[in-house]
Amino acid sequence: MRRRSVLIAVVVVLAGGLIWKMNGAPEQPDSSPRVPLVSVTVPALSETAEAGKAVFDAKCAKCHGANAAGQDGIAPPLVHRIYEPGHHGDASFYLAARNGVRAHHWPFGDMPPVEGIDDMGIERIVTYVRELQRANGIL
Repeated sequence: MRRRSVLIAVVVVLAGGLIWKMNGAPEQPDSSPRVPLVSVTVPALSETAEAGKAVFDAKCAKCHGANAAGQDGIAPPLVHRIYEPGHHGDASFYLAARNGVRAHHWPFGDMPPVEGIDDMGIERIVTYVRELQRANGIL
């Protein structure tokens, strides 16, 4: 009887994990190339935006792609009207980096907090993303 209870418990846990993975767990990036979700024109960047690009490339590009173009199946583009300043102000980038974000605009799953980033790094990333957005008609 005890062996049967243990077996049932194991099956329930495995089934629950499988359901969670299929429905709620964000896909983890792998090293295979991904298709960018948008085409991004990269302007001549200010010095602060260049510094932001370096931080973005180190902390964000693995998911959000090169030049914040997003990656199919991984994470959304930040060069997109959804992230224009009037809809997602600069503070939203700070909150997302510090606390993570529950999925709400895109079907990619939740974004975890970004480890090892400080306010100066986030400020530089925001400058970089905003310059990319302006160059791509997102004001």
